[in-house]
Amino acid sequence: MANVAHLDFEKAIVEVEEQIGRLQKLARERGLDVSNELGSLQRKLVSLKRDIYRNLTPIERVQVARHPRRPYTLDYIERVFTDFVELHGDRAYRDDRSIVGGWARLEGDTIMVIGHQKGRDMKENLLRNFGMPHPEGYRKALRLMKLAEKFGRPLVTLIDTPGAYPGLGAEERGQAEAIARNLREMAALTTPTVAVVIGEGGSGGALALGVADRVLMLENSIYSVISPEGCAAILWKSASERDQAATALKITAEDLYRLEVIDEIIPEPAGGAHSDPDRTAESLRWALVRHIGDLCTKPVDELRQTRWDKFMKMGEWRSAS
Repeated sequence: MANVAHLDFEKAIVEVEEQIGRLQKLARERGLDVSNELGSLQRKLVSLKRDIYRNLTPIERVQVARHPRRPYTLDYIERVFTDFVELHGDRAYRDDRSIVGGWARLEGDTIMVIGHQKGRDMKENLLRNFGMPHPEGYRKALRLMKLAEKFGRPLVTLIDTPGAYPGLGAEERGQAEAIARNLREMAALTTPTVAVVIGEGGSGGALALGVADRVLMLENSIYSVISPEGCAAILWKSASERDQAATALKITAEDLYRLEVIDEIIPEPAGGAHSDPDRTAESLRWALVRHIGDLCTKPVDELRQTRWDKFMKMGEWRSAS
């Protein structure tokens, strides 16, 4: 991946990494034994990453969720699954490249995997529409969900989008209808479903892949009805209040687990998923294996009823008498 600027709160981490780099270069050029000094710096780096990432504010987690080096859906498909066969098109209009999906194997078992896909550079972001699907993207996703149901195979969705594309063409082709149909159809699927928020989970664009038996979140991902900037612009008439908005929205994995919106938080390495994609993918793999294995033991009627009850109880409230 291309070099990118580090986040503001990562400056101390970058300084130690640069010290390690200079020390390693010196050792190579002069043949010096710097193992003691190197070991000390590496221990300091691990401790520093752990301390910084343990105490991130909500808006800092937003920045991590959007980090340009954070693994995307295809990165996880490469690391978590085998024998991936991508399927294309909605059979009505075109192939939306901001959603990818197809058959794959998870520990030898066939599953359907679908996810949002962003780009690494401007050319790829234009191809992927910055991870914001058009209605044909959601219709492609629904087509693949129905294939999974037809063949009785589990479904995994990986969520990472700032939201559905709000352009005029998307609205003309039925963006709201496509999202609403996905919500309805996912609620009624007769196959086990697991959704994982791996980065940004933005509004209905995320929820269209998120009505699942189990909803998981990576530790530094976010899931919200609106972005902090959008919320701040509406409530405070200024996007500069995004820090306050991020806190008020309760968008972090910890907040949403406490509110029972999600079922599990998948831990990330100290330093975030972008610092060690392989370890993050391994944690994701075993979470999926565990949840799919459990769901596959349950009768279809129980799956559907439990899924329905899960979403119906969200937002319940009681007033004191």
